[in-house]
Amino acid sequence: MKQIILATLLLATAGMQAQDNRWSKPQEATAQQRQALFGSKEKVDDSKYLAGAVPEENGKVVFRRTIKAPGKTAAQVYELLLPKLQQMAREEGQVKSEVAIVSPTTHEIGATFEEWMVFKKSALVLDRTRFYYTLHAKCSDGAADVTINRLRYLYEEERAPQKMTAEEWISDREALNKKQTKLVKLSAKFRRKTVDRMEEVFNEITDALK
Repeated sequence: MKQIILATLLLATAGMQAQDNRWSKPQEATAQQRQALFGSKEKVDDSKYLAGAVPEENGKVVFRRTIKAPGKTAAQVYELLLPKLQQMAREEGQVKSEVAIVSPTTHEIGATFEEWMVFKKSALVLDRTRFYYTLHAKCSDGAADVTINRLRYLYEEERAPQKMTAEEWISDREALNKKQTKLVKLSAKFRRKTVDRMEEVFNEITDALK
């Protein structure tokens, strides 16, 4: 019985091919095609996030940068930087950020930031953490010394809240393997996003002082 059914199917297929030359036998996919469709994801280049990407001072994570402002006095740098930091505290993704303290006489500004750090966002998934840090700017003739420290996170607050400091979560000691050639899986996304965010902050200030 099986042989009769098989023969019938073969005859039917041959008949379809004879009536319509659009039908043909499918060809086997090449190794390259299979790799393109089903191969593993492209490796992420984490070289910029490895040893030294998260600087420390006396065991504390501290990001520092001296941002040049050629031809401007300390007062002028201060007058440019203050509204910029106030604007940054109101940007999308900010929660309770503010310029907390200022000193027009010494040209210093202190700001606290609480913002959302988003790892993944889609119709079904929202993976994010609250990200906290403080920023201090000391303005001088031709430059601003900007320091960012006291970095910490509040993760999964709606399910199982986890509070972590940068020192215990994204430092070289905690976020890299022993050979310092790879990021540790659990904290990798925090380290990448934090390094990128710090770069964004410094870039925004740099643009404001041009």
